Order: sequence, then C-alpha cells, then structure tokens
Amino acid sequence: MTPIADAPRRLAALLLLSLCLGSNPGSAAPALPALGADLSELTVSGVSSGAYMAVQFEVAHSKLVRGAGILAGGPYYCAEGSTWRALSRCMSPSSWAPLPTVAALRTSAEAISRAGRIDPVEHLRDDRVWLLSGGKDESVDTAVVERLAAFYAEWLAPAAIRFLQVPEAAHAMISVADPEANACSSARAPFINRCGDLDPAGEMLAHMLGPLQPPTPPTRGELLVFDQRPFIDGKPIDAGLAEEAYVYVPQPCRSAHCRVHVAFHGCRQSAAQIGRRFVEGAGYNAWADNNRIVVLYPQTIPRHGLAFGSW
Repeated sequence: MTPIADAPRRLAALLLLSLCLGSNPGSAAPALPALGADLSELTVSGVSSGAYMAVQFEVAHSKLVRGAGILAGGPYYCAEGSTWRALSRCMSPSSWAPLPTVAALRTSAEAISRAGRIDPVEHLRDDRVWLLSGGKDESVDTAVVERLAAFYAEWLAPAAIRFLQVPEAAHAMISVADPEANACSSARAPFINRCGDLDPAGEMLAHMLGPLQPPTPPTRGELLVFDQRPFIDGKPIDAGLAEEAYVYVPQPCRSAHCRVHVAFHGCRQSAAQIGRRFVEGAGYNAWADNNRIVVLYPQTIPRHGLAFGSW
C-alpha cells in the first residue's frame, strides 16, 4: 500500500525477466525454468492483501502490466506508508478514518510518478480491470473497492472496468476449482469459498485478455516449486518473503511463447500456512492450460515482529 521502492522493484523485474531467461542459483529448490514468456500481455491479480499488492504492482509497473483482477482490495497509496491507515481507512473506513478522496489519490500517484519512483501513470489507460466485493466481507468494506473503481476511472474507460458485487460472499478467494472450498459466506481458513458457479479466475482473465477457451479438467500442466531467493535484495525473511514460490506451466509453454499472469495470495494463504490449497485451488490453472498462460505464484511467509535470522 506504499510506493514500490528500488529493491522490490528490482525483484519484480527480475522475476518476470527470468521467465524468459531462467536462472541457475545453487539451492535446495530448483531454479525458475527458462520459458518462452510473452510479457506484452502481462496481467496480475490478488485477494485481500494480495489484491492491494496487485494494485500496487499494476500502478508501479503500468508500462508492463495490461490488467488486474482485484478481490477485496483498495486504491494505490491508500495507506501512505502507515500501518494504522492500512488497518483502518483502507479496510473499514469511518468518520474518524475516512478514505482518501479520488482527487487526493490521483494527486499522490501522479506525484510519485513524476518523481520517477513508479512508471508514468498515463500508461494505465490501456489496462482492463475486474473488481469484486462481497456483501458479507467484514474485513474490506465495499466502499474501499468502490473507491478503487473510482480511482481507475480517472484513466480507464467505463467498459474497461468490471465491478461485481456478490451479496452473499465473505472475505475470501472465490473459486469453483477447490473441491473442499468453504461456503460462500464463510470467513474460515483457508479463505477459499465457493459461491455457486461464480468463477472469478476465469471471468477476470477473459475480461483482461479477451475470449478464452474453456477449461477441460483435469489440469495437464506442471505446478513447479522454484527458488525465490535470487530475486530478493537481501534475506527473504527481511522482506517477509518465503524462500520458495510456485509457477504453473501449461505443456505448450515449455517450447512456445505464452502469456504470463501473476497471482498474489491473501493473508493466511501462503504455502507455509495452507500448503498448496491456493496455488492449486484458486482456479487459475485450469484456464491457463487451454489458453497458454503461465501463472506465477509469489509466496510470503508469516511473520510477527522479530524473526529468527532477521534484523
């Protein structure tokens, strides 16, 4: 929710570049394989904290990113670097902690852009965004997502913004792919819920990329674990990142050019907490198979204050 600084910016660039070139560090986990990645249609998405990260990534790298799918997330620079603001006005705004106005949000983004800390925000104009808010979401209020939609509307045409409100949905990733998903109104771990036949992964990808071939289960690609450390400036734990991450590679993408989608998990959805439930059950992989999309799943690690091995 704060501007991307130099180190995370390099991390983002290196992660994406490595999809084309590969990397070869000495580590327990394999290196991220070299793939024929086409970054001209790079898209991102996320839920909750991952949604805020997706917005952050999209705005900061607007030259590169072509679209974003946001479940329960808010506008860029909402918190202005403050944890208190992040947990109050950017989640549950009130009279004593109101959301920033659209004018203030735009002014901040443009100022950060002019300072060269992020890409020129005018590059947002060719993006397409898909937004979702749940009526039973007690973590991120619908007003926050509405403010995000209004922020995007400063640059995007109305047809480029799709905003879905689901009255019965709680704060979670909604998916038809997880066979053990919670009920739509559940607020329990692993925060992957089913809401009838609603398929956000498929809907957002189609909105951002155009018509897609429908999934034909079971998935046939490879879900690979790779070493995330070479793309981090310093120790992973210092940045709250895990040493390993995941990438889903459809069979054709080993030898042919494929588009890339980056999916950011939400709070308490890292592999350290729920295993592969998010990377296997969020719903992206089935759509990736028939549409030649590589799906990258960066991983954080839980941290509460001081951590072993970190200053």
